[in-house]
Amino acid sequence: MRVILAEDSTLLREGLVRLLAEEGHEVLAAVGDGDALLEEVERCPPDVVVVDVRMPPTHTDEGLRAALEIRRRRPGVGVLVLSQYVEKRYATELITADTAGVGYLLKDRVAQVDEFLDALDRVGAGGAAFDPEVVRRLLARSPHADPLSRLTPRERDVLGHMAEGHTNAATAAHLHISRSAVEKHVNAIFDKLDLSHAPGYSRRVLAVLRYLGA
Repeated sequence: MRVILAEDSTLLREGLVRLLAEEGHEVLAAVGDGDALLEEVERCPPDVVVVDVRMPPTHTDEGLRAALEIRRRRPGVGVLVLSQYVEKRYATELITADTAGVGYLLKDRVAQVDEFLDALDRVGAGGAAFDPEVVRRLLARSPHADPLSRLTPRERDVLGHMAEGHTNAATAAHLHISRSAVEKHVNAIFDKLDLSHAPGYSRRVLAVLRYLGA
């Protein structure tokens, strides 16, 4: 897989370059700001970019804005965003733009190498990968305002795995239930969220967005 990295921390950036190279990925470029990222993507489009949310010069949302611009210019390029903290506005903006080939991980997850590489592979294959802690924080809301109160605990578990970007097969393995059981839960979720008839739209995406309150 061809990857471009954008991370202003030299230590983390070089560590990621070495990790990806050892795993057989081709690192086309490793840069420290959003403008350089956009230039490198235009010069040599990768399969995936890995980008920090906060980069120079203001260390606010340069990385995210660059990621969204890449999605607009080159929708076939996967985007895996790294963030030091759960930043709800940024995560929601990325998710609502398009969940195909998109991921959002906390930087702590990079230390868990297998999880980071799995997320990278899923994003590179056109799937989604969202950190469980990001999903949990986005779900924090008053129970009285929760539009998902009709879901059973198991249905909420299934929808939570959908929000993290897992397929039905992966959800079944994680929850130790059959794939057909997951499919039944998914259909029940669509019914309870009034998504049974949504022509022209991905019901999974709509269910996740409803779940995240986006």
